[in-house]
Amino acid sequence: MGQLAPVYGNIVPSQQMQPLITNYLAFNGGANDFAQQFLPEVYEQEVERYGNRTLSGFLRMVGAEMPMTSDQVIWSEQNRLHIAYGTNAANGSVVTMNAGGTTLGITQRTVAQGFVQNVIQQNSTVVIMNTITGATLKAIIGIAPTTAGGVTTLTPLSYTTANMVSLRDNPAAAAATTNIKLFVYGSEFAKGTVGSQNGITPSFTQFANSPIIIKDRYQISGSDTAQIGWVEVATEDGTSGYLWYLKGESETRLRFEDYLEMSMVEGELAAAGSAFTAGQATVPGFGASAGLAGSNGVAINAKGTQGLFAAITARGNIMSGFNAGTGISDFDQILRNLDTQGAIEENMLFLNRATDLGFDDMLGAISQGGLGGTAFGLFENSEQMALNLGFSGFRRGSYDFYKTSWKYLNDASTRGGMSVNSINGVLIPAGTSTVYDQSLGTNIRRPFLHVRYRASQADDRRFKNWITGSVGGAYTSSLDAMQVHFLSERCLVTQAANNFVLFTQ
Repeated sequence: MGQLAPVYGNIVPSQQMQPLITNYLAFNGGANDFAQQFLPEVYEQEVERYGNRTLSGFLRMVGAEMPMTSDQVIWSEQNRLHIAYGTNAANGSVVTMNAGGTTLGITQRTVAQGFVQNVIQQNSTVVIMNTITGATLKAIIGIAPTTAGGVTTLTPLSYTTANMVSLRDNPAAAAATTNIKLFVYGSEFAKGTVGSQNGITPSFTQFANSPIIIKDRYQISGSDTAQIGWVEVATEDGTSGYLWYLKGESETRLRFEDYLEMSMVEGELAAAGSAFTAGQATVPGFGASAGLAGSNGVAINAKGTQGLFAAITARGNIMSGFNAGTGISDFDQILRNLDTQGAIEENMLFLNRATDLGFDDMLGAISQGGLGGTAFGLFENSEQMALNLGFSGFRRGSYDFYKTSWKYLNDASTRGGMSVNSINGVLIPAGTSTVYDQSLGTNIRRPFLHVRYRASQADDRRFKNWITGSVGGAYTSSLDAMQVHFLSERCLVTQAANNFVLFTQ
């Protein structure tokens, strides 16, 4: 019997009509070949086990995006109409009463720190309080205030007592007292006298932020773009098909869109003496060290940008150790603080899951809408129909709050997935604020939180996207690949940060 050499595929006949390894052609030397007896059942679509993986959307809910044509955005915010002294030692506003209870010394604040000059004058009527004991006196400034060495000396004449010793921490102990708060509530003049001798000079506080350039890129070779896959591509933005590079490009785009928002939330200004400012020569494009100059704590020429968390930490309110599940007393502290600030009626709460559930427990414990104090909330509050254990909004005092779970604080790939989180949520005022725009030279209304991006008639850098290489319709170089580029230049403007609250561990 003749022999055929070589024996391609090692074809051996079988006594029975059945698929065997010996009567199938092999297309490679591995285990996955045509010698397998049965064709596997292939699911063409990926299982979306993480649901919608994108994190962006927060800033679109609470703010807006507006163009700018400069390397810096500057805005001015109003100071208080009425000034209280002795409430902020960090800014130097300290009121000290002498041991005899006859004079008060105010350590002056600067204009940049929010001091309105000449508020306290001769004939001003004032309220003087001890912030520890609550003791209060009403007095008139009988002698014109004098200033020496940065300290303004006042001689208040009490309407009801011979001196101010009752304002001491211990009235029986003759010692100087620093726990004093003072504010003007009016004035009193005798008949036929000259009026106020000094005019009140208002001041404003100026803030600034600088945009950063954010970039990303996706690259695929020409050969791989012409290769079909077994799995059907399906992504959050609607991309579909059997070309795997479509998924890579789509996910790069989605990830970049998330970076645009995450950079505005997490951004930090470079501080003098930081590793970044010391090693800028090693970061491409930044060269040698950059100068750090500015006022009011704003590093104007520094690289980096001030994000939401950094802005609230620097200029807003921090609520540490908040536990909504223990009762509403902690939350009432926030309300009392909001009363001292802008008292904006509508506010939004963006919380991680633990804090979100804590709010539900807190509200359910005090609600009388259902069994055991739990509100039902659905189908006319009928406990027979449905039980709603969550709250999307509530009103406390004169404030309305709208609560939602913030995915960014819950996702395990970002700030979620830890037993202890440094940030548990943020309270953001709704509505708009009136500020003075340095470029327009007029007062304008803006959302408290909004993004400024670089744009002009020549170039719009809000979201740039272009293709280079020699694949995919682009013929810009000899590179046998398609490069998809993404770029944006933007910064976040956090106005009236004194109305924001950051919930920390």
